[in-house]
Amino acid sequence: ALRLVQQRHETNRRRVRLRHLLLLALRIAAIALLALALARPSVKFSGSLGSQEAPVAAAMAFDAAPRMEYRQANETRLEAARNISEWLLPQLPPESQVAVLDTRLGPAAFQVDRAAAASRIARLEPVANSRSLPDAIDEALRLLAESDLARKEVYVFTDMARAAWPADAAARLQQRAAQLPEAMVYLIDVGVKSPTNFGLGEPRLSAQRLSSLGTLRIETELIRLGGEGQRTVELFVDNEAGEPQKRGQQIVEVAEGGAAAVEFHVGNLAEGAHQGHVRIGGQDALPADDIRYFSVEVRAPWRVLVIDPRSNHTYVDFLPQMLAPESLRRRGMSRFECATIAQTDLAKTELDGYSAVCLADPSPLSAAEWDKLHQYVAGGGALAVFLGRNARPIASFNSVEAARLLAGPLVRQVPSREGDLHLAPGDLRHPILAEFQAVRGAIPWSDMPIFRYWEFGKMAEGTGVVVPYSDGRPALLERTVGKGRVLVMTTPATDLPRGNPWNLLPVADPWPFLILTNQAMLYLVGSADQRLNYFAGQTAAIGLDPASRFRSYLVTTPGGVAFPLSVDPKENRIVITSTDEPGNYRVQAGGRTTGVDHGFSVNLEPRQTELERITREELDELLGPIQHQVARNRDEIERSVSMARVGRELFPLLIILLALVLAAEHVLANRFYRE
Repeated sequence: ALRLVQQRHETNRRRVRLRHLLLLALRIAAIALLALALARPSVKFSGSLGSQEAPVAAAMAFDAAPRMEYRQANETRLEAARNISEWLLPQLPPESQVAVLDTRLGPAAFQVDRAAAASRIARLEPVANSRSLPDAIDEALRLLAESDLARKEVYVFTDMARAAWPADAAARLQQRAAQLPEAMVYLIDVGVKSPTNFGLGEPRLSAQRLSSLGTLRIETELIRLGGEGQRTVELFVDNEAGEPQKRGQQIVEVAEGGAAAVEFHVGNLAEGAHQGHVRIGGQDALPADDIRYFSVEVRAPWRVLVIDPRSNHTYVDFLPQMLAPESLRRRGMSRFECATIAQTDLAKTELDGYSAVCLADPSPLSAAEWDKLHQYVAGGGALAVFLGRNARPIASFNSVEAARLLAGPLVRQVPSREGDLHLAPGDLRHPILAEFQAVRGAIPWSDMPIFRYWEFGKMAEGTGVVVPYSDGRPALLERTVGKGRVLVMTTPATDLPRGNPWNLLPVADPWPFLILTNQAMLYLVGSADQRLNYFAGQTAAIGLDPASRFRSYLVTTPGGVAFPLSVDPKENRIVITSTDEPGNYRVQAGGRTTGVDHGFSVNLEPRQTELERITREELDELLGPIQHQVARNRDEIERSVSMARVGRELFPLLIILLALVLAAEHVLANRFYRE
């Protein structure tokens, strides 16, 4: 019995000692974990460890596109970015280098001190012609590469709109970032997660130069981001005093995330420059896309001279009727004023008073007549040639004089007695064919058969095919000669339907050929050439009348700021490069009575106000290997920056381990001492 008691005593003593050692180890571990946690250690999986207070080369890049004016909680996105940057600037370590840049074009530079950086941030304004964010980041990285500081950081303040991240610009950014792999990019998201907006699309005009008897058609779209809804869209045209006068309005309903077409018509415009705007009634979170501006120039009907190969003027009646129908002439609404002469009177007719000359199925011309037409076109005139049955013998059309105007030498007549040959326009982007885009696929070209046409040999230099036949050969060609332009149709537009007609273009189903002929003539007289509507940042060029030129012009911006612009009297246009402000501009000289008054308009590109957000997956794919973090508030910014500078802190993990050790020690101690 005594031996048993002694044996159990030894066993209990060893067990108590083991328990004491275990409790001692747990308490030592607790003290060690507490000390380690208070030291705030961190781990970084790439790069070298650094100090939180080591100076950095920092670039703050702000997306200043007009969409940053989106307002939520009485604060625009640009104001939200400014507020965060004003908090972030003092957080940068001492002796840091700081650069502030936005998405306007131009090089970036480091500010001299933080006060200068703060002043630059306070002066941030939206930029109408905003470049992409990858381009802005690329410029920031270029600047940071010039710094000697080891740590380099880029802070990008953005609403995360997809339009700001084009794929081609992102590819260039990745190439730049590969040269500066140590740079860290922080994307600070100040956007709205689910934006809603009504906006107007790009305005489209039926013509930028039109006859005083014509009607201006203005088309655009009401675009909706968010749920379905309706808005009132209004049209305003400025009067002579420059005051906007309402000329129409529509209540437009638009589906969720969709777009609804809006169209206005304006007639009875006096000759001269006219400007106006289309706008959405009421207010929304983004006013920048609620208004679109436009300018047009109205002039007297264009004078067109039609040359009849015969002397009775009846053979070419189809052509003047297509350009200036009798019904429109009687009401004073025709865009063209046509005059007809016999071909024998060409030599004694002055051509300079006509906007265009039409050779309707001409017979052979003399060398002097070809020369006269060449001088007219080279000086800025326009010539349309409709070749037909009268172009024989072809020696005159293949002469040296004719070769300076026509698309090439005539080779032969190509017959198509089956009636399966027709016009076959392919690319409708040419100004002559643009009107057909809305009815693509519904144009009965095959109902207007071509039975015979002329084939050209080797095309003259600078000749282009506007419309081919269904067999691939050219039907309508254009050629630039000097300052003017020549259109050549290889089949006539005036052939009578009786006998053996060359085609049934003007009589079968005439509306397509009627539109084609009118658009071709508008193209010849320059209606499609004069551009009066631009996007912000584009260079505006205003054509000048040779008879009314001045050495200096006064340009007035939409904000009312006027500045003089000197022009070389030999130049035939005014070039304006300061077009960063959306709105209507005026260009004037010489006073009201004897001077000139031109106008042009500047609008925002549609992508500048697109609010649809980019996804995190799309962003990661665009940035590729570039080190980047996304943050939405100050806490997330602090965590991201701290992790990038000194690595991930182990303090939370150590505190958790300490708690577990203390809990184990407490449980074991209570159990051991109770026993």
